[in-house]
Formats: sequence, structure tokens, C-alpha cells
Amino acid sequence: MPPIPDHPLRYDLANELHARPFPTLGVNAQAILLAIKRPQEGPTSDRDADRQHLLALLDRHGTPHPQPQATHFSGQIGRHHLKWEQHTEFVTYTIFAEGLAERAFDPEIWEVFPQDWLTAAPGARITSAQIHIAERPTSDADISRLFKGWFVAESLAASTVLDNSAVVASDFRIDMGGHMRFAIFAGPDTGPARIGRILQRLCEIETYKAMAMLGLPRARALNTRMATIDDGLADLLDEMAGGTGAAETALGQLLTLATELETLMSRAAFRFGATGAYEAIVNSRVAVLREGRFLGAQTFGEFMMRRFDPAMRTVKSTERQLRSLTDRAGRAGDLLRTKVEVDRSAQNQDLLARMDKRAALQLRLQETVEGLSVVAISYYAVNLLSYLLAPVAGQVGIEKPFLTAFLVLPVIAAVWLLTRRIRKTLT
Repeated sequence: MPPIPDHPLRYDLANELHARPFPTLGVNAQAILLAIKRPQEGPTSDRDADRQHLLALLDRHGTPHPQPQATHFSGQIGRHHLKWEQHTEFVTYTIFAEGLAERAFDPEIWEVFPQDWLTAAPGARITSAQIHIAERPTSDADISRLFKGWFVAESLAASTVLDNSAVVASDFRIDMGGHMRFAIFAGPDTGPARIGRILQRLCEIETYKAMAMLGLPRARALNTRMATIDDGLADLLDEMAGGTGAAETALGQLLTLATELETLMSRAAFRFGATGAYEAIVNSRVAVLREGRFLGAQTFGEFMMRRFDPAMRTVKSTERQLRSLTDRAGRAGDLLRTKVEVDRSAQNQDLLARMDKRAALQLRLQETVEGLSVVAISYYAVNLLSYLLAPVAGQVGIEKPFLTAFLVLPVIAAVWLLTRRIRKTLT
């Protein structure tokens, strides 16, 4: 085909789909998982510190460094194989080792992580797990006896996976060494690639389960504060319904509650959103195992339904309640603002009515003053005219008093009409 320019990210995006291949691991092997969560909340934490911590471990074993912007790495460190992955909030270190120790879940394999290196970790351990991988015995009763020595019976979850190609088990409890325990018994026909996929799924289930559970303490803390805010909001609504208290004062209190709710919502949004995403990953990883029942024990899916799902429902319920409470505060604020506006409108109407009354009084006073002005002007006009016309009136035999009397009404009428015309012109 003729040459065409590639999008700058074409190869990066295509290679991203193949960036995290499943490990290949045979039977009679063991693996450990360490997940470290950064102290900061959210995706803005220092990711470079995670990389520097990885490089410090690689340098101890003389292992080549990954690419500068790499978010995953696989390589040999001593006798073991390391797989490192960087996620939004945490990083995982998975060690694969061939051969089994003399006793199952021997803590000696953890010595691959030096003590001072662990102390310098840029975060805290969110989970760690040790996985025992062995060939499946011919008798399921032998597996059951091993489980009794490794796991707590009350919490044991065990099942056959991937069309009975292996048996997996865990009690999801932290043992004396501080780690979770998982066991994989692979059938004779189960190849290294399938064992690697099973191992990867178990590690993902444990890691994302631990990350999802971070939403539970946040939800519990919010429930306590939300209950207090809910009581305060209910009291304000009762005052509104009873008509007691000043609306403007209640509006100020309500705005304080609404601001606090918005603050709680913004601070919890990332945690609740991440919890929902992690929960979905856990459920999908359990589903792809295609579990079957093993000796009547509960499956991983049943364990999650009984122990994990209630915690997730609590988180979701808290998120819904927080949103509902925020919406209620918003609606109450709208009602209070409407009441304040209505009260102000009534005050304005009363003020306008008083202004109209004062204007009417002023108009009446003005009309009174205008009447007096007509009288005064007419008085001076009559006097002036009587003086002006007196000589003429004497010639025709009209005395001045009669002349003055004759001029009063016409002058008053003329002055009144002139005043009225001037007022109409001005208004």
C-alpha cells in the first residue's frame, strides 16, 4: 500500500495490549506478591519514587533497568524472576521461584526483599501473599488434609477452576508471617501457561480486593458525619414547615451544611469511584476462573458474595446517601431562597404602598399649596389691575371698589387655568 503517516501513539497503544503477558510457571513452584500503596490519595502521587525504589532493588542484583517511562518490568533477580507493575495508586512486586521448600509457605523466600529496602518503600503494604503451587494428588482427600493444616476451616474457599484443570484454595486471612496464603494444585495435563494465568488471576483478586476495601473505612467515617448533618437539615426543614425562625438565618445555616456536604463529596469521589472500579475487576477475575465446587467447600465467588459484597454495598449505599443528602440540601436551599424572595417581595410591596400613600399626601398638600398660590396671585393681580384700570373706570363713572369686585372672578379664573396648564405641561 502507498505510504501513510502513522499516528504518534499507534505502536505504543498496540504494544500496550501485550505489555503484561501472563507468567509461565510449572508445578512444584512458589510465588510471592507484595503490593505497596503510596501515602497520597489519587493519581497525583509521586510515581517517580516507585521507579527509584524498583531500581534500588534491581541494582542489588545487577539487573538491567527498564525503559524510563515503563510502567511494568519483568526480569531475573538472582535465582528468582521478578514481575513489577505500576498502577494508579499502587505498585506490585511478584516473585516466581522454581521448586518447593521443605515446608509449605516457608517464609525464607521473602528474603529476596532486603529489610532495609522494604523500610525505604515509598508507601505502605496494602497486601502481601504467598502462593504454593504443586501437582494435584490423585486423591482429593489428600488435598483436603493439606487444607486443614494450612487454612482456617471457617474461612476456607476452595474450588476447581478452568474446567477442572486445577484446584485453588485460600482462607483470605493474614498468617503469622503477615501474608495471605493461596494454594494451587495443578492437574498433570495443565501446562505452564495455564498455571501462570491461574496464578495471575489469584494475585489480581487479592490485590484489587484489598484496594477495594479501602472504601469501607471511608464510608463508615462519612456515615457518622452524615448522620449529624442529616439531623441538622431535618431541624431546619421543621423550622421552615413551622414558620419559626428567620428565613435568612436558616438560609445561612443551610448554606454551611451544603458547603460541608459538597466538600465531603469531592473528597470521597475518587475513593468511591476507585472502589467501584476495583470491585468490578475482582468480580470479573473470579468469573474467568470458571469455578466448580470442590468437596463441598465454598467457592471464591461465594466467599466474595458473603464477605466482600456486603462491604461494597455499604460503600455504594454511603455514596448514594451522600448524593441524596446533597440533593436534599440543594432542594431545601431552593425553597428557602424562594421563601426569602417572597418575603422580600412582600416587604417591597408594603414599601411601595407606603410610598404611594406618601405621594398621595404630597400631591394633596401640593394641590392645597396650589390653591393658596392661586388666591395669592389673584390678590396681587386684582390690585395691579385695579390700579391700572382705575383712571379709565373713573372716566366712565365706575368707582374703584366696584371695579375691584368686578375683576376678582375673572382674574381668579385666569390664574387657575394658567396654573393648571403649567402643571399639565410639567407632568
